[in-house]
Amino acid sequence: QVQLVESGGGLVQAGGSLRVSCAASGRNFRSYTMGWFRQAPGKEREFVAAIIWSTGSTYYGGSVKGRFTVSIDNAKNTVYLQMNSLKPEDTAVYYCAAGNIGRVSSMVTAYNYWGQGTQVTVSS
Repeated sequence: QVQLVESGGGLVQAGGSLRVSCAASGRNFRSYTMGWFRQAPGKEREFVAAIIWSTGSTYYGGSVKGRFTVSIDNAKNTVYLQMNSLKPEDTAVYYCAAGNIGRVSSMVTAYNYWGQGTQVTVSS
């Protein structure tokens, strides 16, 4: 079992920055791929970014590439999503996920464990 707890969401103006965090705990989570997804009201859950804990390899969704950065702090067992140049269309609940897949993936079904989500709102 892996437990994930997100934090750091909030309200920010367009063009601003925000960092959300995902604290991981449980069994063997450092062998997992960690993903960030988001879901806006009335829309499907969308892939944002992924990172393999053991190698640091990353992968980004097209709508955030060049603006968002995913990283890991091993000492704190925490995955971060740094979001820059935020746009109103980035407004969503952001979810952290973990999957024992050995590669990066943008598929929701590849991830077994999910956090509760944190709201990010970008005002225009």
